[in-house]
Amino acid sequence: MNRSAVVLLVLAGCHSAVASSGASESSTRISAVAGSQTVEVAPVGPSAFLEDESNTMAVYEAAAPATVFVTQQQLRRSWGMQSIEVPAGSGTGFVWDKEGHIVTNYHVVAGGSSFTITLENQRTYDAVLVGGAPRRDIAVLKIDAPADDLVPVRRPDDAYRLRVGQKTVAIGSPFELDHTLTTGVVSALGREVPGFGKVTIPDMIQTDASINPGNSGGPLLDSRGQLIGMNTMIYSQSGGSAGIGFAVPVSIIKRLVPQIIETGSAIEPVIGIRPADDFTAKRLGIEGVIIEWVPEGSAAAQAGFRSASRRANGSLRLDVITAVDGHPVRDFDDLYNALDRFAPGDSVSVTVARDGGTVELDVVLSAR
Repeated sequence: MNRSAVVLLVLAGCHSAVASSGASESSTRISAVAGSQTVEVAPVGPSAFLEDESNTMAVYEAAAPATVFVTQQQLRRSWGMQSIEVPAGSGTGFVWDKEGHIVTNYHVVAGGSSFTITLENQRTYDAVLVGGAPRRDIAVLKIDAPADDLVPVRRPDDAYRLRVGQKTVAIGSPFELDHTLTTGVVSALGREVPGFGKVTIPDMIQTDASINPGNSGGPLLDSRGQLIGMNTMIYSQSGGSAGIGFAVPVSIIKRLVPQIIETGSAIEPVIGIRPADDFTAKRLGIEGVIIEWVPEGSAAAQAGFRSASRRANGSLRLDVITAVDGHPVRDFDDLYNALDRFAPGDSVSVTVARDGGTVELDVVLSAR
């Protein structure tokens, strides 16, 4: 009998197992049968794997070369009051292009005086900080490495839509153990999480793939090996992974990284006013963003926005932004994220509380 056509039957009570193979014994699979349900248990042979295992390994093999280890040094004063560089932290990043741009979290590089990048092949390069978007916790470094050493991470097209329940694969360097892989699923989408830049990052991806200190800046991938986000933070009372991790979505990364590469910073659309801080608004019992100052001759001034001032009786005359294009504004966080939906040059309608009523002012956004 041809061994490739062997069929085995194993009976145990009302359960049976059926094994069949293709061209060789090493590819034989076993299925457990209970009633009308059949569940794949395990393949037979030293080189046979379940479909999901094979997929995870394929994703890792494709994405590991794009994943890098990031270390930073900071200046410290020695006992002799001389400044010396000391290791100050580490994290993960990923290769963006063949020109040597590396993407990571801004908090991984914040405060650093110099940086090094270690590729999967263990070659280490000095890196320079191109720039970043602190409020979105994104930074870009650059290394001078041969193009053959650089494997850019795969990125989905703009039509890609992530769904809850999709498989996630995280690659990072937790506790300085570089190229560590964990898997999970997309637990939720559209989370708003306070970020490093003291404003909320919108549309964050929540995953249960284990993320620990050192994973920051690493790629979060789907089952195709495509970048879906950048691992950024965890919710944990102990400091370790609790199955609630968050990643900056690829849509934000794809929008901001080219801007950072070109200009050194992200382009932020602004009204062109100077807002008062949230503490002032709370102290006055005001919900919204108080306009402290409007430059004379600016687009904001031409649109009708007014600087804060005092009336003859000593009372305050304030313009308070309460909505942008219908999106409620309760504080600066709301204002920043409402404006971030637009681009410089767009005209938006801003709702302003003024003198006991409200006015709608149309303004063309400028860039900062």
